[in-house]
Amino acid sequence: MTIISMPGSSGMLDSRSIREVSYFSNWYVIGLTLTAGIGGLLFGYDTGVISGALLYIRDDFQVVNDSEFLQETIVSMALLGAIFGAASGGWTNDVYGRKKTTLLADVVFAVGSIVMCAAPNPYVLIFGRFLVGLGVGVASMTAPMYIAEASPSEIRGGLVATNVLMITGGQFLSYLVNLGFTEIPGTWRWMLGVAALPAIIQFFLMLFLPESPRWLYLKKDKSEAIKVLEKIYGPVRLEEEIDQLSVASEEEARSNNIRFLDVFRTKEIRIAFLAGAGLQAFQQLTGINTVMYYSPTIVQMAGFHSNKLAILLSLIVAALNAAGTVVGIYLIDRFGRRHLALTSLSGVIIALCILSGAFYAQSLPGLCDSYILHNSCKIGFGWLAVAGLALYITFFSPGMGCVPWAVNSEIYPEAYRGLCGGMSATVNWISNLIMSLTFLSVATAVGTGTTFLILAGLAVAGFAFVAIFVPETKGMSFEQVERLWKERAWGKGSDTQGFLEEGNES
Repeated sequence: MTIISMPGSSGMLDSRSIREVSYFSNWYVIGLTLTAGIGGLLFGYDTGVISGALLYIRDDFQVVNDSEFLQETIVSMALLGAIFGAASGGWTNDVYGRKKTTLLADVVFAVGSIVMCAAPNPYVLIFGRFLVGLGVGVASMTAPMYIAEASPSEIRGGLVATNVLMITGGQFLSYLVNLGFTEIPGTWRWMLGVAALPAIIQFFLMLFLPESPRWLYLKKDKSEAIKVLEKIYGPVRLEEEIDQLSVASEEEARSNNIRFLDVFRTKEIRIAFLAGAGLQAFQQLTGINTVMYYSPTIVQMAGFHSNKLAILLSLIVAALNAAGTVVGIYLIDRFGRRHLALTSLSGVIIALCILSGAFYAQSLPGLCDSYILHNSCKIGFGWLAVAGLALYITFFSPGMGCVPWAVNSEIYPEAYRGLCGGMSATVNWISNLIMSLTFLSVATAVGTGTTFLILAGLAVAGFAFVAIFVPETKGMSFEQVERLWKERAWGKGSDTQGFLEEGNES
């Protein structure tokens, strides 16, 4: 198989070419990115809004107030729906394309929001949460893929990370909505129902946007794909992109009828999926959702018990998370995916150790008895925990918040991109569900300090995983990334015949 190399001795674009492309050099690409990123906004809003809405749902439905199981089901049903949505989203992306899949996700999400808003009892509400989760699961893997396939390789990582910014922005928006609707009758219905608006807006905007040019070229209409590519690239780059797509099209023709087990039968796809799914798993296993969930408790440790202060902290943490994502957008195409993830995990390990130490110190009997000001001692450890929380978010959001989604949008060949993207997103949601269901139980059994120490150990494992299994893909075209995996699987200079034979024999 012949690979069309981009200029530059390393197989990547040279520095002159990189300087010619910036995030704001093509407003058409920016428009595609922001519109697709509304899916990320839905993702973030739904994960954040339920914490505030649940307080008022308990007031309206006595049966929910009396049952912790129903409360957990209301929260976790969206995660269950997201697992099914991400798993099925890979198939719909491959068969029907990124645009139609996004439209489908918008419809499902909007219907789910309306069902929640109008729910006469908690069981209808739970069904609405499942529908919303389906939409979120599909959007979580479709938006990064659509953005990546419409982005120049030099800025692809930053543009995909923009979707993560929309996720963190959606979380921030959900806390503002929680705060804004606290005095309005039917509080929780407004909180959950208003989520239909961005889904409806995205639906109508997507009607005016094209399908992914790569999907069009390889699956449907080459001439239509070239029209879209002409709006993204100049004449010289356009010719290079078409040449690479032509080669990819030949490969696609030999890879029809891809099935689930083919991912594990073909060596280069297997190790690519291992890297992508592992990143998604460690994004959740390093505790981002549990750390953010525990933030009100950390503030209480510092000696503050006001509910308003807890809400304010949620806003501050969400704002810090969004600000860190902006830093990630800037660094990911300059610093590189692998280096950014390793740096991020290093800071996360330190932050989790600080959190663990603060909780351990709080729980040790007699530690502060020698102090004249007993409360000052307790508050001091509380502020140490707050510092650990801030450090955690500061390091996590630019790296492990952005990198898994960016890497998974670019490391799979076109024939496998929808399937593997859906499978890796499913791994993310399953890991999220596992952490959500086990964190409080583990904290009760072994103590909060030990729990954060366990998370630090998982972060160390994540660091080792990235160092061993995740290569750098900064600035590479999709075809160059595909060649990278083949070289890692079979060694440099190997032709494609061996790859094809292994898949066929299996």
